[in-house]
Amino acid sequence: MNGAIFFASKYGSTKQYANWIAEATDLPVFDINKNKVNLSKYDFFIIGSPIIYYKLLNRKWMKANSAIIKKKPTLLFTVSGAPAGAKLDGWMANSNLSINLISKMKHVALRGRQKPEELTFYDRIMLKIGAMRNPDPIARKEELYGFDYMDKSSIEPILKIVQQLQSNEFVS
Repeated sequence: MNGAIFFASKYGSTKQYANWIAEATDLPVFDINKNKVNLSKYDFFIIGSPIIYYKLLNRKWMKANSAIIKKKPTLLFTVSGAPAGAKLDGWMANSNLSINLISKMKHVALRGRQKPEELTFYDRIMLKIGAMRNPDPIARKEELYGFDYMDKSSIEPILKIVQQLQSNEFVS
């Protein structure tokens, strides 16, 4: 089976993960904001999205392509400061994607990087406001001062799924 990686990235963490996955799998990688690609050419999809303001950044692209995505095995990797869990699941639900679409995908949560000096003025202000309201002292500190959880080894679960997809052993 042949597949491809599609991603959106705002500050670069998702792009870095997409490129690491591409290097390890030899799959083509496409930035959805720069490349128009015929999705029907591929047997499976790896889709990467950061979580920005509690929503998937590429949700509109996913909705626009949902008819094709639903028909093929798909792995979604998300990138945020939050670890896998209820908080992240809630953010996925905020993206207003159909449960039918989300339930068809395998999901792998990856942790990203946030450098306050690289953020837009608006994003810095919003994070400061969010930090003031955040009851979690660790998350509050990360919102104010940034974090770096980028780890190439964290793509291993994705690589295993790609191997299954390429050998037709994928179970959705």
